[in-house]
Amino acid sequence: MISVNNLTLQFGKRVLFEEVNLNFTPGNCYGVIGANGAGKSTFLKILSGELEANKGGVIIQPGARMAVLKQNHFEFDGYQVLQTVVMGHKKLWDIMLAKDAIYAKPDFSEADGLKAAELEAEFAEMEGWNAESEAANLLSGLGIKEELHEKLMQELSGNEKVRVLLAQALFGNPDILLLDEPTNDLDVETVMWLEEFLIDFPNTVIVVSHDRHFLDTVCTHVVDIDFKKIQMYTGNYTFWYESSQLAARQRAQQNKKAEDKRKELQEFIARFSANASKSRQATSRKKLLDKIQVDDIQPSNRKYPAIIFSQEREAGDQILRVDGVSKMVDGAPVLNQVSFTLRKGDKVAVLSKDSLAPTLLYKILIGEESPDAGSCEWGITISKAYLPNDNSAFFKTDYNLIDWLRQYSKEKDETYIRGFLGRMLFSGEESLKSASVLSGGEKVRCMISRMMLQNANFLILDEPTNHLDLESITAFNNGLKNFPGSMLFTTHDHEFIQSLANRIIELGPNGTIDKEMTYDEYILDERVKEQKLSIYGQLVK
Repeated sequence: MISVNNLTLQFGKRVLFEEVNLNFTPGNCYGVIGANGAGKSTFLKILSGELEANKGGVIIQPGARMAVLKQNHFEFDGYQVLQTVVMGHKKLWDIMLAKDAIYAKPDFSEADGLKAAELEAEFAEMEGWNAESEAANLLSGLGIKEELHEKLMQELSGNEKVRVLLAQALFGNPDILLLDEPTNDLDVETVMWLEEFLIDFPNTVIVVSHDRHFLDTVCTHVVDIDFKKIQMYTGNYTFWYESSQLAARQRAQQNKKAEDKRKELQEFIARFSANASKSRQATSRKKLLDKIQVDDIQPSNRKYPAIIFSQEREAGDQILRVDGVSKMVDGAPVLNQVSFTLRKGDKVAVLSKDSLAPTLLYKILIGEESPDAGSCEWGITISKAYLPNDNSAFFKTDYNLIDWLRQYSKEKDETYIRGFLGRMLFSGEESLKSASVLSGGEKVRCMISRMMLQNANFLILDEPTNHLDLESITAFNNGLKNFPGSMLFTTHDHEFIQSLANRIIELGPNGTIDKEMTYDEYILDERVKEQKLSIYGQLVK
């Protein structure tokens, strides 16, 4: 068990959280959530001992081993991949080094023999002989091929290093596992493998993630950092979100009778508990939800952007026809004979193992790039709004946010512009910030404001959730659900795709897959898996 007692942290006059008291117990997975800058990663650093609090402390059960997902991707560049994984269990690694040092001595003494025997006994007790095979299995599960296991870390790509460091954290069955954004740079198959691993993991997991589907799948509890407090709630992210929204609505209805409120909350808990049966983790969570007291549910202080997409003109029946589009980059095929026809109301998730492929397709569709072959034909009623993955070119200006957004609006009135900025949580002095100093998340929120002003009937979204916090992602997702037009979009957010897409198009160097089905159906379909072998060839695991 790990306990947090009277924990307070502040930087200068800024208080992140104060007087925090929490207990994390084995067998549970805790998802840490909070707005950007709330202190999620900082909280994990305090738990790991990397950062010291101003007041209070962290107590870990004596003898318990903690593992942390490392964020420095260059820390182990001089080590082999397998060695890097085993180093996740420091005591075992130290024993291995000590043994090797003794056996390498040219003048092996009797004392050395006794020490070696002692180390061998400890090594065997820790099942050290299985260490390399366990490390190899973890690496394979995370998509690191066997031929890379003996290579130095410095020879791996950035994405491969992330996976090795994740294997390092998971290695050796730690008693406490701290993971900060573990799904970053993982493909869907690897995320599914990690979800299964954590569902079966018997000890304590504390994880920060912006992936709602991942949090819903693995978490038994939510740890919410909000307004200088850290509160723990039973249930996954969706339960926390829906229950906090219900409590907030009830608080707004001041004249609603207390008994009516209690009954509504009890019915909500019962309904959610009945639905918690999709996985082993969910079944365990159902037992926890059954024990929730109505008084445990509290409204959230979070602010959610108001994202509403409307179309100035309804689209006709002719939307988009793409016919045989191909494009080479540096002599390699990125788009190969891409053909599809969109119908009115289609919301299509465009996937690829090569992130350049969807981006290149979108740039061809909006006229920024030309195909090597093939054509694209838009319907005459279609008006487009595009959210690029790289938005840096839009913010090379000293305009404040009001003037920045005004340049994209037909209506120039300041009150009107402030209204749109306010919807995206830029109010008061915030709206006078220079566009050039915005954070990644703030830039995306500005780009969303720009899109809303366009009133387009067709949206193109390239990794729209990048840099956004959970509140913005949730609001964005809800806004797109209600959008009556059509869209093409690419994202690694599982929930985003599952809740929006009625069709999946996957782009490979050898061809295209086009299926009318949900995302969950797509990733489990055996015929799709066979087709992936065809469009990717040797690129598929």
